[in-house]
Amino acid sequence: QVQLVESGGGLVQAGGSLRLSCVASGRTFSRYAIGWFRQAPGKEREFVASNSWTGNSADYADSVEGRFTISRDNAKNTVYLQMNSLRPEDTAVYYCAQDSTLFGRGPSISTKYTYWGQGTQVTVSS
Repeated sequence: QVQLVESGGGLVQAGGSLRLSCVASGRTFSRYAIGWFRQAPGKEREFVASNSWTGNSADYADSVEGRFTISRDNAKNTVYLQMNSLRPEDTAVYYCAQDSTLFGRGPSISTKYTYWGQGTQVTVSS
């Protein structure tokens, strides 16, 4: 069983930055891609970014491309999401998830992920 715990959310003004962390339990973390998703009130969960199991490949949603950066430290079982130039429309609960495919790239479809964290709230004020 894998447990994922997000942290780093909070309240920030538009234009500000936050760094989210996702710490995973288990010895197989380094073999799986990790994705970040978000869900705003009244909206469906959407893909934000993913990082391949090697950390050498990353994918981003168009809405965050150039502003967010995903990275991982396998020695610490941790994936980060650096969020810069935040906008009010970035307000949501952010979740990290582990890809169900061993040695995968990290798909943008939420159903391809097996384990999820509890989420961390990010609120961006205008």
